[in-house]
Amino acid sequence: MTEQELLQERARLWRVDGHPVRTIEDARSFLQSTGFSLLYPVRSLPAVPTFIGAYAGSAEGLPDGRHAFADPRTAPATELMVRLLREHTAYEINFLPESSLLVSAEMFPFLYALVGDRNAKGAPKIKAQGARVSPLGLKVFEAIQNRGPLSKGQLRELVGREPTTAALDRALNELWSILKITRVNYSESEGAVWDLLYRWAPKVVKEGTELSLQEAISGLLGKYLDTVVAAEQEEIEQFFSQMVSRAKIRETLHALQAARQLKLTTIGAKAMFQVPPEPIQPRRRIHG
Repeated sequence: MTEQELLQERARLWRVDGHPVRTIEDARSFLQSTGFSLLYPVRSLPAVPTFIGAYAGSAEGLPDGRHAFADPRTAPATELMVRLLREHTAYEINFLPESSLLVSAEMFPFLYALVGDRNAKGAPKIKAQGARVSPLGLKVFEAIQNRGPLSKGQLRELVGREPTTAALDRALNELWSILKITRVNYSESEGAVWDLLYRWAPKVVKEGTELSLQEAISGLLGKYLDTVVAAEQEEIEQFFSQMVSRAKIRETLHALQAARQLKLTTIGAKAMFQVPPEPIQPRRRIHG
């Protein structure tokens, strides 16, 4: 495979080859095929598909998260995304400040096993960075737990002392980063509506809590390489280091390579990991 052939195959899989995603059926097919995609492009992660790119049918001239509000393609693409969330075909992850990550229902348990709380129903204690969850974060969690799905406006009234928008956003992001809550709906009038993840999606959360860290990384790595066709080690580490340590990624890459589930190949002048002809199938434990 040449570099040009690699780019052409990525363009086909990522729907940026002039065949845009415009219907809910297209959107389901795209996300089930890729497993996950950024909502908007992130400069440091070029080897990841984007939902806005799939909607546009092109990788050219796409808005980043900061400028998406001014792009006419954003509203219809967001509506498609929200429909996927409503029907549980997709889950949205607080991935980076520049863009959230959409994950298919099939792949979400593997991602939950990496970043979610094993005590799914318990009150949050530790943020993604290891610090304790803020008092406002705990109040937000309790309000959603007791009242059900809530918008930001409703939360502001319930948590007391009317926190600033910035403070409430920080609290929501704390909980979203550790998958305690998730966005389940969106409207122009109310904005996002939030619910507890274990209540919104109990089956996939349960599956995620039953996967080991090694199973989760292996399954996600296999799907990622299917989606990007081939990738350099640095590209792989750059993407997954948002969820797990680089040391753990390297350990898993080497283990999969030793087991011949991954291979190193040369494309152009670059050494790249690739899934052999028989793709890795993410495995879930069978209990009972």
